[in-house]
Amino acid sequence: MGDEARALRLAAVARKWLEDPRVGYSGNLNPAASERKELSCMVMAGARVSLAEPGRVVCSLRVRAPLTDAEGRWHAGAVAAAVDNMCSAVVFTVEGAPTATVHYSLSYFSPADPDEEVEMEGRVVSRKGKLTAAAVEVRKKDSGELVAIGRQWMTPAWPTKSNKSSKL
Repeated sequence: MGDEARALRLAAVARKWLEDPRVGYSGNLNPAASERKELSCMVMAGARVSLAEPGRVVCSLRVRAPLTDAEGRWHAGAVAAAVDNMCSAVVFTVEGAPTATVHYSLSYFSPADPDEEVEMEGRVVSRKGKLTAAAVEVRKKDSGELVAIGRQWMTPAWPTKSNKSSKL
């Protein structure tokens, strides 16, 4: 498979996985996986990917009422889970393997309300040895107001052809 065809396939798998985490990185629906991926399924419910390409993914979703805190705003843990999913997906588009997070940071700027649509844009921002850095901006879709920015360093969860001999 050529590099371009592989890149398109990886982007398509990342898109399918964000829109239905039960799919997993195999690209095939596995109903048994929904129990293991319940948090991802809950957080990403209704997600729509508008762009998936090598190193960049854009996704939108509506904040669901069950994922709110005591004040009725999008729960910080749900935001963190959504950002983690986006980082995993965008890194998958260049690594071609499921990932493990080695460093995670998240800054919150403004709350999002139930039924408000948010857009998340994830990009690969650096690669160094086995590590790949991704950043995700979460914004309110209507106003463009910044909700959060997440940054993660990730590594493939198991060795791939491209990372077997590299060092951290």
